Amino acid sequence: MKTSDFHFDLPDKLIAKRPPAQRSDSRLMVLDSSQGIYHENFRHLLDLLEPGDLLVFNNTRVIPARVFGRKETGGAVEVLVERLLDSPKAAEGYQVLAHVRASKSPKEGSKLILDGENDVEVQGREGEFFILQSDKPWMSILDSVGHIPLPPYIDREDELEDKERYQTVYSKKIGAVAAPTAGLHFDQDLLDQLSAKGVNLAEVTLHVGAGTFQPVRVDDPLEHKMHSEWMSLDEAMVEQVVKTRTNGGRVIAVGTTAVRCLETASASGTLKAYTGETDIFIYPGYKFQTVDAMITNFHLPESTLMMLVSAFSGYQEIMAAYKDAVNQSYRFFSYGDAMFLTRNNNPED
Repeated sequence: MKTSDFHFDLPDKLIAKRPPAQRSDSRLMVLDSSQGIYHENFRHLLDLLEPGDLLVFNNTRVIPARVFGRKETGGAVEVLVERLLDSPKAAEGYQVLAHVRASKSPKEGSKLILDGENDVEVQGREGEFFILQSDKPWMSILDSVGHIPLPPYIDREDELEDKERYQTVYSKKIGAVAAPTAGLHFDQDLLDQLSAKGVNLAEVTLHVGAGTFQPVRVDDPLEHKMHSEWMSLDEAMVEQVVKTRTNGGRVIAVGTTAVRCLETASASGTLKAYTGETDIFIYPGYKFQTVDAMITNFHLPESTLMMLVSAFSGYQEIMAAYKDAVNQSYRFFSYGDAMFLTRNNNPED
């Protein structure tokens, strides 16, 4: 297995730069392990799911994590908050881990003056991130002057529309810097119709980090270091999965982040409640423990998420599906169209 095995050619015109007029207006490619590929619209999900199935959503909420400002010396800076910290120095201030883009990296002890005249201090480094401390809650700064951190491939400034559309309608747990984009296709009407049909809904939390856009830069994917993200899956969620299994229903993850939550919590072979860090890396050869089907968007070439969906539905099947998606002019990435994948228990190498 080489990283280049997961490459595909994508015309720039197929990268979705804006959301569809309505959330559920997107197209849906169905890749079924027994029926192959066929094409629908997203509301066809109502026909794909059965009473007793369990849809698992990631309820994280994107924070306006991008802030602009300057150094004390006057040089421009751009701050991208990666994670809000429960600061051990709560009496002194509030801390975040953040990327800081500047002509020269700021030094420990120096100050940054962010938009709105918010002074923050550089406390030090933690790997690739800076620890920044404020004397006021960071969310008050971000809510006041922060920008929605659109993915780099959207290649435009965030706009007022993005504050709503780059969030799922069920988002509630503040902490992500990227949206769990498979969930962007659901509106409240569709959720209500699914519930009325007898499909059960459940929630986990995984705060998506900017590392989700990090490319695999090594030829051997197994040498790639996965970023770490915070997640939580509680005992009530475990009970819902057990009940679903007992009654013959399927566990269907909405997005790769929900997949990673469920599979992290299943690492022992049995799903258990778990709160903490996950850096699970799922690639072809992985044996799925809990997820039977998934809803996902189309992913970046040579990315860990391409490897995850290939592990789930089969490498040959996924590469053929992506080729078909390009030929059929599907819209790609965060604001793009979706796939419904069933698990292939006998994928080809």
